[in-house]
Amino acid sequence: MNNQFDTIPFQALDGFSCNLKHYVTKNPTPKGPVLLVHGAGVRSNIFNPPAEQNIIHMLSDAGYDVWLENWRASIDLEPNEWDLDQVAHFDHPAAVQKVLECTGHSELKAIVHCQGSTSFMISAALGLLPQVKVIISNAVSLHPVIPRFSVFKLSVLLPIVGTMFDYLDPSWGLGAPDFKSKMIKKLVKATHWEADTTVGKMVSFTYGSGMPALWELENLDKKTMDWIQYEFAHVPLTFFRHIRSCVREGVLKPSDGSGMEYQVTPPQTEARIVLFAGEKNKCFLAESQKRTFEYLDKLNPGFHQLYLLDEYSHLDVFFGKNAHIDVFPKMIAELDKN
Repeated sequence: MNNQFDTIPFQALDGFSCNLKHYVTKNPTPKGPVLLVHGAGVRSNIFNPPAEQNIIHMLSDAGYDVWLENWRASIDLEPNEWDLDQVAHFDHPAAVQKVLECTGHSELKAIVHCQGSTSFMISAALGLLPQVKVIISNAVSLHPVIPRFSVFKLSVLLPIVGTMFDYLDPSWGLGAPDFKSKMIKKLVKATHWEADTTVGKMVSFTYGSGMPALWELENLDKKTMDWIQYEFAHVPLTFFRHIRSCVREGVLKPSDGSGMEYQVTPPQTEARIVLFAGEKNKCFLAESQKRTFEYLDKLNPGFHQLYLLDEYSHLDVFFGKNAHIDVFPKMIAELDKN
């Protein structure tokens, strides 16, 4: 990230060192803080693609004070074997509290993506985030639904990979450090024929069932495709084991052996939840967000909202070349409603 961001360290509630990136601007911020939360195996910079108008710029221009959370999955932090429960209990509540301490506000709004969304929704469901009044969730939240081939990968391939690796790392596409990772890279190159970068192919191997899995190539310009190669790195297999158990249940559940207990029914939050889903998502199917919306709408009819994006997949919701036209205005309009 460039010098438009200040870095503010914070300690998760179990002592893990995380940080916040604060967007520094001369724009007035009458609408208060908004917190952006990235997914697994990336970092907060995933919201900062090399576009003239990205979500950070547009939120700032709309009058929001923009904060980005680097939680323990961030590739900027020390590699660690995390699961969603740890993040939900320890990272997000501490991040929210730190933003409020720094800003002097008593509440904030959040835009959360993928495993940043699932873990944030666990936090909210447990009543750990009473200060959060609006949650914009992309891709998946309470009900993970994945393609059939991804189920096969989690059920059959994950145990095999787990005998050789503690982490998978799409950045091996730029340089695989040892024999095992070189073999994975060769396998991916031999089985992925899409016109993506090698890192992009490694991303698809790691996270989904498509070619590519996390974006539609026609939604990316050349500059973004080059940039994205440096935005993915290590992700622990402990996460994949947790999400596998959630997928089997059809709803988020505590990780096996964590000793934690919770139910997401009913969520202990007053936040209005706005769900976004790319219809072409091959990592988490749009059905994920549809199921969560149906569940939430039954509990509080007409309060929450669902947006289905016909031409989008998973991450191109945030760095697609037309996202500033197709997506961000919808998100900002929903934030503005409260």
